[in-house]
Amino acid sequence: MKKTIINICKRGMNKWSGTMMATALILQSSVFVSCNSFLDTHVPQASLDEEFVNNTENIEHMVVSSYAIFTSAEDINSSFSMWNFEVRSDDAYKGGIGTNDGGVFHQLEVQQGVLTTNWNINDMWERLYNCLSRVNASLAILDKADDSNPLKTQRTAEMKFLRAYGHFLLKRLYKNIPFVIDENMSSEGYNELSNTQYTNDEGWQIIIKDALAAYNVLPESQEEKGRPTKAAAAALLAKLYLYKAYRQDDPKSHQVTSINQDDLKKVLEYTDPSLYANYGLESDIHNNFRPEETYENGKESVWAIQYSRNDGSTFGNLNWSYGLIPPNIPKATDGGCDFFKPSQNLVNAFRTDANGLPLLDNFNDKNYDKGQDNADTRLFLTVGMPGFPYMFNANFMMDQSETWSRSKGLYGYYVSLKQNVDPALIGEYLIKGSYWASPMNRIVFRYADVLLMRAEAYAQLDKSAEAIQIVNDIRKRASGSIKMINNYPSDYGVSLKVGQYSDSYSKEKTIQIVKMERRLELAMESERFFDLVRWGEAAAVINKYFSTESLIRAHLKGARFTENKDEYLPIPFEQLSASNGHYTQNIGNW
Repeated sequence: MKKTIINICKRGMNKWSGTMMATALILQSSVFVSCNSFLDTHVPQASLDEEFVNNTENIEHMVVSSYAIFTSAEDINSSFSMWNFEVRSDDAYKGGIGTNDGGVFHQLEVQQGVLTTNWNINDMWERLYNCLSRVNASLAILDKADDSNPLKTQRTAEMKFLRAYGHFLLKRLYKNIPFVIDENMSSEGYNELSNTQYTNDEGWQIIIKDALAAYNVLPESQEEKGRPTKAAAAALLAKLYLYKAYRQDDPKSHQVTSINQDDLKKVLEYTDPSLYANYGLESDIHNNFRPEETYENGKESVWAIQYSRNDGSTFGNLNWSYGLIPPNIPKATDGGCDFFKPSQNLVNAFRTDANGLPLLDNFNDKNYDKGQDNADTRLFLTVGMPGFPYMFNANFMMDQSETWSRSKGLYGYYVSLKQNVDPALIGEYLIKGSYWASPMNRIVFRYADVLLMRAEAYAQLDKSAEAIQIVNDIRKRASGSIKMINNYPSDYGVSLKVGQYSDSYSKEKTIQIVKMERRLELAMESERFFDLVRWGEAAAVINKYFSTESLIRAHLKGARFTENKDEYLPIPFEQLSASNGHYTQNIGNW
């Protein structure tokens, strides 16, 4: 069992006072039709008397409930990891038993037939705004607490961090969103919110304001690992400025019109190594994706969503959002749904040349062949493939059978490894309920990502040597990540080769190198599609992917990415209808 902020919540809510329990019922039962109904989740003003808001226990319970909703509000179909929506990238297929299994996600994968009325488009909107409503309810209480209350300043900073994070997730998905940034706003005010009040650049700046307020207050370390630190706020700020740098302010386009140098310099400021003294790269990348407590909240985990087991409840605070991903292994993960399957294109990207460097321009000229090709070690820590042990357990050898592809090969036979757990740990770290779940944390900001953001900023600022050095640091760690696969060359005939870049490179080549390194390091972590969109490359890359991948994957025949439309989800029809004309649909003839 972990001592985390999330665990405290489930115990703490049982001890709430009658007034607090009434507030909790409002928070738990309220569901957005639109964020215009945001006031429904506010704490009743009658309960905000001086005695109540200055009761430290009441404040703490309210704040903890705001953390908890970032686990309790997500779902197998609306995971806040965004794996369900990463199927739009060239890294992953939807998976499952066929195209009708989760059909609305098949529509997203092939970018055909997506409707504003599809339930998954609205579901994520509702869930994330419910998270923001809980956070704002906490901020409303904190705002009224006496300034002498020792919790007020830091807990306010923590809530502003969560509010920034929630808006960040929404903005990456929908682009044009209403910002719920006034926790004391009247119902009339919420009913008049617009989703196009601000330019794209201004929207990012609004989120940055909350993140900066958190950064200026948060401590360098927290006893309870679920609470963000100053470094976590710095990582969030770096990511926000990196997205903001790629300007997409033409209201008639999603194209990148310029790359802002000042924003890139802010990325360098908030990725400065001095801010991350308590963090670093794990010796082995796989340590970041193990469920055992020994490995969780390690030095590479700048901020993670905390899950747990054995915390007094029936199932603990388990991560159910990955429940659709495990394969259907007889007498082991019976009932596994086999979603989120790595693409052939991704596997091919891990091929390396004689020097152990990525084949930047021609990696997809042929499919990876273990008998002929060198490969990056991270391939075997990211993708389970026929002929190799599943989750490094030789009792579960992968092959081309229905065990490893419920679709009988429609989605291929590869399996994602980063979200899955060794079947030997069933009952301990892999637990069956309605679906499969584990207590493994989900790292939101990983130090490797911080380094790669820094490398990208350096590359765009034409500081190639600095960027390449960071890439080499990442690759050095990758080369040594062989704890789980050190027998693969002798037992399975693979050639592991991860080399270092040693030449001088132009700005353009350095940017290409950094982008490829992001793909390899963060593969199957749901960053790829959003990276392609912010770079302005989604249409070109994904349509090229469709043209080749559809030759081997029939479910992609007819797939087509429409530029200036498919980069973002549409505003859900249900939200438009409830907005009284204050919302504008995204461009693209939805």
